[in-house]
Amino acid sequence: MNTKLKTMTGRPFLVVAGPCVIEDESLTLSIARELKSQLTGLPIEFVFKASFDKANRTSVKGFRGPGIERGIEILNRVKHDCDLTVLTDIHTPDQASLVAETLDWLQIPAFLCRQTDLVVGAAEAAARKGRKLNVKKGQFLAPWDAKNIVEKVREVAPELLTGNRFWLTERGVSFGYNQLVVDMSGFAVMQQSGVPVMYDATHSVQTPGAGPSGQSTGGKRENIEVLARAAVAAGANGIFIEVHPEPSKAKSDGPNAFYLDRAGAFIRQLLEINQLVSSQPKLLKSGE
Repeated sequence: MNTKLKTMTGRPFLVVAGPCVIEDESLTLSIARELKSQLTGLPIEFVFKASFDKANRTSVKGFRGPGIERGIEILNRVKHDCDLTVLTDIHTPDQASLVAETLDWLQIPAFLCRQTDLVVGAAEAAARKGRKLNVKKGQFLAPWDAKNIVEKVREVAPELLTGNRFWLTERGVSFGYNQLVVDMSGFAVMQQSGVPVMYDATHSVQTPGAGPSGQSTGGKRENIEVLARAAVAAGANGIFIEVHPEPSKAKSDGPNAFYLDRAGAFIRQLLEINQLVSSQPKLLKSGE
């Protein structure tokens, strides 16, 4: 077994990667197999992700996916046929129990991170079934406000706050119109709540509502590399990245998706940065 690299806080480096949404079973399995091929042998913890329903669409006409029943069926096949750990989004408390029955990770989308019933339901389901939970910090929250998400989880499922079972994800904050900005000091701030924090390298480069006629989200793919490198250097415990073999043809979030065939090379670059910064001694104490 490969020894997993440690981040600046001493935790293994996590890579969550996959397509934005399940477009069809064949493509999802193909992406999963290709990612596994590229990432096998790297000192990381790899989690495959795909959404069965993209409920937070700019337009009512936006592609949403196959729905929960078919989606879980496809993701369960990825889990067993490809021997991978699998993550997917949930949008309502009742979905938490259904997903936790078979899949490994539950994820709460950024727009829903303050929905108390959803956070509580997801935490309880994850704890009950021995799963893990990731909550994306909303674009409307400052990094220091993420502590309230952690406290909700601590209240109902304190066991998730041990063993790297509960994560937060940074994906930028809204800044003016159609623009997100990532505060690199936010990783350390969020980590003060005692949980690991990953960086969403693809949604952070979104330009919300900036697609054609304002009917979809745009994106600045060219910024993925520089921001992800900066986030790892700033101490992020892992990377969340959406990939597609042909981003221009993706049915959801194509403008900010990374190219599938370059994913492994990119993760290798990030691991080199992680190894460098993790070996450097901290020169300033907190509050000094």
